[in-house]
Amino acid sequence: MTDMSVDVILPCLDEADALPKVIGRLPAGYRAIVVDNGSTDGSAEVARAHGALVVTEPVKGFGSACAAGVAAATADYVAFCDADASMDPAELPPLVDRVASGRVDLALGRRVPTGRGAWAPHARFANRVLAVLMHRATGYRLRDLGPMRVMRREDLVSLDLRDRRSGYPLEMVLAAHAAGWRVDESDIGYAQRIGDSKVTGTLRGTINAVRDMSRLLRAYRREARTRVVAPAPVRTVAGSTPVAGPAASASAPVAGAVSAPVAASGTVAEEARS
Repeated sequence: MTDMSVDVILPCLDEADALPKVIGRLPAGYRAIVVDNGSTDGSAEVARAHGALVVTEPVKGFGSACAAGVAAATADYVAFCDADASMDPAELPPLVDRVASGRVDLALGRRVPTGRGAWAPHARFANRVLAVLMHRATGYRLRDLGPMRVMRREDLVSLDLRDRRSGYPLEMVLAAHAAGWRVDESDIGYAQRIGDSKVTGTLRGTINAVRDMSRLLRAYRREARTRVVAPAPVRTVAGSTPVAGPAASASAPVAGAVSAPVAASGTVAEEARS
């Protein structure tokens, strides 16, 4: 599809070295919105010099940066991508096309490492465990909770996401399920990032992210007893993994609530290793 209006939100904390590459890889017509979340390395100046719209968000947190980017966006479609050059913005158009064509409401990029060291083992394992728990809560057969994703801006705003920490990406999927959205994922490359990781590249960052997401999953399980969602069909999207939409009908509460915390051992951990 052509003539699409797409804003690409790039949460940023000290990514001056990576930003030229990331912004330079944006497809023609895609606008970069770099949300500076407290950088001290001149990231904002670098972003402006490369044509990006720069938004300053003083409240620390991945979710805070994402929310500030959404508030600044004006395009019909909104995309999210990391600003560390670990993923290629040139891979966004197929995700945008799936949403614009009406096949899905939320298109996710499923990260596939392109080299050694791209994805720390502890972060990859934590991601798999969370994906298993999310499937139990929503029925979505997703294997990744990656940051590259696309949806309509108005639809995203209507979700009224509240998390301002590391749980923002998961809250988006949970809220999408509650709203009856169709969700799918497809492979994207995942490379060694430029610079130091601020979140899941460190063990401490991974633990904090898992804690934030576990809190959201527990809250979703509690609310699932009374929540009603609209039905969404199972779809097959060319070049992507079919993902079932919410299994509940409009007259029944959500089934498959989370039954174990993220830190659980045994069945959940074994399933995540498979």
